[in-house]
Amino acid sequence: MKAIVISQPGGPEVLRIQERKVPQPADNEVLIKIYAAGINRPDVFQRKGNYPPPTWAPQDIPGLEVAGIIEQVGHHVTDWKKGDAVCALLAGGGYADFAVAQAGHCLPVPNGFNFVQAASLPETVFTVWHNLFQRGSLKSGENFLVHGGTSGTGITAIQLAKALGAKVFATAGSEEKCKTCVALGAEICVNYKTDDFEEKLKSEGVDVILDMVGGDYIPKNIRLLREDGRLVFINTMKGGKLDGAEVDFGLIMKKRLTITGSTLRNRSNEFKTALAKEILTNVWPVIESGKFKTVIAAEFPLHEASKAHALMETSEHIGKIVLVNDWES
Repeated sequence: MKAIVISQPGGPEVLRIQERKVPQPADNEVLIKIYAAGINRPDVFQRKGNYPPPTWAPQDIPGLEVAGIIEQVGHHVTDWKKGDAVCALLAGGGYADFAVAQAGHCLPVPNGFNFVQAASLPETVFTVWHNLFQRGSLKSGENFLVHGGTSGTGITAIQLAKALGAKVFATAGSEEKCKTCVALGAEICVNYKTDDFEEKLKSEGVDVILDMVGGDYIPKNIRLLREDGRLVFINTMKGGKLDGAEVDFGLIMKKRLTITGSTLRNRSNEFKTALAKEILTNVWPVIESGKFKTVIAAEFPLHEASKAHALMETSEHIGKIVLVNDWES
């Protein structure tokens, strides 16, 4: 099979296409013939040598989410059969013709969705459901702020929070991106390049913040949160340190704030299986109801993965970047 491999740590050009053996599913796994694979920031970090995969995952083939057709099932798999159309969360290996996935980490391709749209879902939906609704305990009627509103995670968070009854705010880096966030359901989107989100939103108050930025956003987030507010980190692109800024821990105690966060890739198979079941029950009906739409920034053929990564690193795109494997041709 064809696979995109990281030949050495470095820039997008280190991604090379190679021939590899088709992996074989273990007892609780399925083999997926991949039609599309989503691109995510962790793929970029892995390519640079900063985000090693778990020991049980492919070490040099990136790719955390795919969509395609099940080609083979393991001996203990009863929920899926050959020919089923699925999207799946992987620990790695998605930039290829085939990949194995835990059967419990697969979800059916939503009604009306094609493989490109389906491949854009798993990583962001799993991340948002766990961090926003489980760890952040977002409830209907609360105010919610997501930073990076036009990232894959931001687009998913805006729409799910809106559909489940929250009032949504976002930040983004251009007027075009802000317009996209508002069109997806945000009441207000603050252009962080021209305005201070804390000043713009302090009259609103926020109950839950989903932050992928960190750095000097941290003290602003804490001041912006209401009593019993929750700050949830899923990344710290500006760093986990404050570089001179101070956090008022007295304010954290006074407002009874909760500060939490998580990474998904290293969680156990059992955890991800339980998460998939909740998503199928709570999120898939929203997605199939028409209240949720995917936003695809660009599609690249598998062999142009380096171009896809180069676009990802510009941060100029809106929505998901997806690799496509055109089996029909």
